[in-house]
Amino acid sequence: MDKTIKLGISSCLLGERVRWNGTHKLDRFLTGTLGKFVEYVPVCPEVECGFDVPREPLRQVGDPDSPRLITSRTKIDYTDRMTRWARKRVIELEKEDLCGFIFKSRSPSSGMERVKVYNENGIPVKKGVGMFARAFMAHFPLVPVEEDGRLHDPKLRENFIERIFTFKRWRDTRAERESRGNLVSFHTDHKMLILSHSPQHHRMMGKLVAQAKEIPLRELYEQYQELLMEALRLKSTPAKNANVLTHILGYVKKQLSADEKRELLKIIELYRGGTVPLIVPITLMNHYVRKYDQPYLKEQYYLHPHPLELQLRNHV
Repeated sequence: MDKTIKLGISSCLLGERVRWNGTHKLDRFLTGTLGKFVEYVPVCPEVECGFDVPREPLRQVGDPDSPRLITSRTKIDYTDRMTRWARKRVIELEKEDLCGFIFKSRSPSSGMERVKVYNENGIPVKKGVGMFARAFMAHFPLVPVEEDGRLHDPKLRENFIERIFTFKRWRDTRAERESRGNLVSFHTDHKMLILSHSPQHHRMMGKLVAQAKEIPLRELYEQYQELLMEALRLKSTPAKNANVLTHILGYVKKQLSADEKRELLKIIELYRGGTVPLIVPITLMNHYVRKYDQPYLKEQYYLHPHPLELQLRNHV
């Protein structure tokens, strides 16, 4: 990829002191590790909407599907003000070409899920979505999103980062030139990655690509894009990954010696059973792909979906 991946992010996660009490929520993985590979576009809904720092805390009140945004002590209703700003801001963000967004968890403006919504008796239920986060996800339904708290889970972190890198490659493919040939090439290089998330989507997308000449080009791209991001939202599992690794083994089994084949199968089963992380069979598989010069497998992004420095597959 020749351009940096751009991600939207809640400003407080970058260390900016914009929270209601003048503090921040600096996340060192996001700034120090992932930050080496992405360019962040910071957004603080409450400050950009015109609220001071420090300020009276805001809370969501009423119906979780359509809450009001109200100050916690003085009960001033800022719903319309935040709604107008959010609608304008998401349109402005179109020009940033974002490949993802990382929200601040539990925030009444930025929380992606499980935000507290208070009923008429002042009792909270964790069923809300931050007002800006809701507007963003409605405006950019295919853009990968996560929040800082969920990114502490290795599996969710792996899934999100895999999605943003894949989405960037897809965006670059579209920007280069929309053609059936380019789409087929992209799909060919991502077959195993898609299979590791959803065998069902793998079949559906294979059929779509096979019918590419019969579908108008723009419609073809839109259908493929929707299926791609829908597939990647589904989490890979040890069983799915083990099946993909076994499938890949089929491409090199004639070159492998009996000992090499036994070793690889043993490592795959150790991974399936939870004894070793995914990086172990992947590293061995990459070794054999290079050793026996398998051009098709060399191009499979499943074997190298994101930079090794992120160390993601060390923990899943």
